[in-house]
Amino acid sequence: MALIVQKFGGTSVGDAERIRAVADHVARTRAAGNDVVVVVSAMGKSTDELIRLADEVSPNRPPREMDMLLTAGERISMALVSMALGARGVESASFTGSQAGIITDGDHTRAKILEMRPDRIREALDAGLVPVVAGFQGVSTERDITTLGRGGSDVTAVALAAALKADVCEIYTDVTGVFSADPRVVAKARRLPKINFDEMMEMAATGGRVLMLRSVEFARRHHVPLHVRSSFTWEPGTWIVEEDPTMEEATVTAVTDDTSEAKITLDGVPDRPGVAAQLFRALADAGVNVDMIVQNTGTNGLTAISFTVALTDLAEARAVCHAVKDQIGATSVETDDQIGRVSIIGAGMKSAPGVTALMFETLSDNGINIEMISTSSIRISCVVRSERVAEAVRCLHTAFGLDAA
Repeated sequence: MALIVQKFGGTSVGDAERIRAVADHVARTRAAGNDVVVVVSAMGKSTDELIRLADEVSPNRPPREMDMLLTAGERISMALVSMALGARGVESASFTGSQAGIITDGDHTRAKILEMRPDRIREALDAGLVPVVAGFQGVSTERDITTLGRGGSDVTAVALAAALKADVCEIYTDVTGVFSADPRVVAKARRLPKINFDEMMEMAATGGRVLMLRSVEFARRHHVPLHVRSSFTWEPGTWIVEEDPTMEEATVTAVTDDTSEAKITLDGVPDRPGVAAQLFRALADAGVNVDMIVQNTGTNGLTAISFTVALTDLAEARAVCHAVKDQIGATSVETDDQIGRVSIIGAGMKSAPGVTALMFETLSDNGINIEMISTSSIRISCVVRSERVAEAVRCLHTAFGLDAA
């Protein structure tokens, strides 16, 4: 008998018919002799609707009250799924994040899990019940309701799987697994039967939309096998597992894209120690997360620093840069919200010469200019014009032999 954590996203529980289908699947998993813990997201677009209502009510949205509001969506889902299981003769009990023992810090709207105390979930399993847990939420050490940020239900599921020592954490979504590129961009994208944690983390960090980065990091840290599957076809999907040193890795596994970032450039920056530290400390103190950074070689004692931030942080980042511009001696601050990033990812890149050259040649042959470059041992990312991102993904997918036959 296996212990399986099954997480169902918003589209998977989007209406009454979908909830009944989820209950049928959970019942089948139980009938096969497995213990099951279910984690659910809010139904469909209900979280977006709650945010819209908050905007209509007041321009001021205190983070604590937003957490109280947004957790309502998952509570609705957990109760309905539990009822649907009962209609199929499967005894269950629903639990909020706090009832499930998910203890977080006090950073409202983007809390991080500090501790898991799943005693009530274990008791429910021992009693023969299927626990149905509201994803995305927990309780802080100050006893306030908190949320884990967008995609936080994935983190809930992985954290429970780790705490309960589950055999696998299944993530059910509206796609059949992890693909070599976004199928909406590349018609010939292939579903990957297996991928390692390092590759999946790079995909999640560079525009892959299937799994939240924090959930992959958590799973890797606690050695939780992940299985991404479709809740519409129920077919086997993609396994995210530990790297197998006995297997030959593909040179390039996937091509990802992201148009949710903007670029900021500070020009005329004095080329001396401490300037970059002062700039990025100010950004960090303002809660702005910086991604790619490029500093030009200094000439005549001056340099330029360019970096990317999320579009949602652009206004705050611009304000910080203008505030510190005179302090660090920069001459100008320029912003660009018409950029996009394209990345190639593959564990096999570590031992395959020529990958960088082929990527740059492919983009050059298609007239796509590279504005910034960032690398890791298994990833190369390039910033290009946003209107050329889709074309860049398609030509790189073909160049590296990833197109489906």
